[in-house]
This record gives sequence, structure tokens and C-alpha cells, in this order.
Amino acid sequence: MPPVETSGEMTRARFTGKTLVVTGAGTGFGREIAVQAAREGGHVVVHYNRSAGGAHATADMIRSIGGEASVVRADLSTWSSVARLAEGVFDSAGVVDVLVNNAGDVVHDQMSWRDVSEETVDRVLDLDVKGTMAMIHEFGARMIDQGHGAIVNIGSTVIFRGSPRAPVYAASKYAILGLTKSYARAFAPTVRVNTFAPGFMETEGTLARADWQTGRREQLISMTPMGRVPPPADMAPAALFLASEDAAHMTGIYLSADGGFNMNGA
Repeated sequence: MPPVETSGEMTRARFTGKTLVVTGAGTGFGREIAVQAAREGGHVVVHYNRSAGGAHATADMIRSIGGEASVVRADLSTWSSVARLAEGVFDSAGVVDVLVNNAGDVVHDQMSWRDVSEETVDRVLDLDVKGTMAMIHEFGARMIDQGHGAIVNIGSTVIFRGSPRAPVYAASKYAILGLTKSYARAFAPTVRVNTFAPGFMETEGTLARADWQTGRREQLISMTPMGRVPPPADMAPAALFLASEDAAHMTGIYLSADGGFNMNGA
């Protein structure tokens, strides 16, 4: 696979000629995945629900480096909306090679399990679980019809330790594992389905958290063998590895990148 030059640097063109859909790509990790995919030659469909300005900014960033981008909106918590999104994207693009299910509610505003409410539970599970399932189901079925595809679900290392702060977030990320394994078996060998689980990253949402500003960051760095909390841009290439042909024989797996924070035995 030949490299491409972007801003004076040589980058592998793993996605030349491919179309990738990245959900929740208007901010944070989704934006970095979208930009990195475009840097590697892909046409990126930038999805958003509420952050229209952010999504168009992501598309502008992609175009500024010579990439191709389009922007779509959908409420992923409603199955019918996901079905319309899938139909529209496939009608427009013809082929979708990669789906990255990044959109999710990480409950940044909740600082204790005592703050859990039924509204929060419904909101998180509707997006993180039902929405992810609907995206896998609707896009995956069409990928099977076209004869190929790769789906990457963005999980979390919270499954190693749970979350006393936000148990509903932990529950939703455990559910992603079940969806990944179930659809990986259902779609094999035509479509691969995997989970990428980043550890702590310094996203906009993380940086704004009260506990992050009062010692949590320093505590986590001291507990991380690699000695840092990376920005999303450093993690995006690892997520896209699962979408690439480099991972052609990998499906139904959970790949973690957390600097050794949750290191465990075999």
C-alpha cells in the first residue's frame, strides 16, 4: 500500500478509495478518527445529531488537508432515524466500506452514583446501546448485501473496573461487547465487527470535568505505566487499525489502548 504525503509527512493510505461513516464526529474522538481516516485517503461521512457547527468544522478540517467529506444528521436513539440514515448514506455513496460507531453519552456531568436518575439511564441506554445496535444492524445488513465491510464500535476500558461515578455508562459499554460478538458471528465472514476501547483521553469533555481540574488527571498519570494521558489524535490510528485490511483476520475482538492502566493477566 503506497504512502501519501500530508503536510510534509508520509502517511499510510489504508483507506484510499473507501467510504467511512463516523458517528459523533463533530467533536472529540470522533473528529480525530474522521480526520485521520481522511488523511489516509478515505472519503468520510461526518455524522452529528446536535453539534452541527462542530460537524461542519470537522468536514472543513478534512477538506483543508485535501480530503473528501460530507455531513449527515440523525438522532441515533431512534431506530427509524438510523434506518433512514443508512438508506440515505448508501443511496448517496453507493458503497460504505467502514462504519465507526463512536457516538455515545459518557455522562460527563455526573460525578457520583447518587446522581443517577431514570432520565439519565434512558438517555444513555437509548443512544449507547439501542443506537449502536441499530447502526450495526442497519449498516451491517447493507454491507452484507454489497459483499464486504468493517464495523468498529468504540468501547471503554471501564469494563475492567466498573464505574462508581456512572454505573449506567459502565453498563452501556458492557453491552457493546455483547453486540460486537453477536454481530461478528452473524455477519462473518463478509463483515467484520470489533470493539476498540481507548483508555482515558484528554478530550474537550474530559478537560471540562470538575474532578479532572482538581487532581484526577495527575492521579491517573501516576497509575499509568506509559506515564501520560494522550490526546484523541494519538489514539485515532489505533482505532482505525481495526477498520483496515491490516486487521483482515480479526473479528469479534476487544482491543484496548490504555497505556497499561488496566494491565491484567492472560
